[in-house]
Amino acid sequence: MATTTTAVYTVDGMSCGHCVNSVTEEVTEVAGVTDVAVDLEAKKVTVTSEGTVDDAAVRAAIDEAGYEVRD
Repeated sequence: MATTTTAVYTVDGMSCGHCVNSVTEEVTEVAGVTDVAVDLEAKKVTVTSEGTVDDAAVRAAIDEAGYEVRD
């Protein structure tokens, strides 16, 4: 059985439900991702995956949605 992991990203530019939907849709397509939770107020995206999530792929997905991960 694979280990479930969680990664949290701070994302700039999100402000509404459309932002949540865009980010969720893109990040959900990353291989291994099982859940995406967006907290608009905190500007956080929590990604749950089976095994280790591909950090570069998640960052690219957030970028594809039109937002920027803050380091």
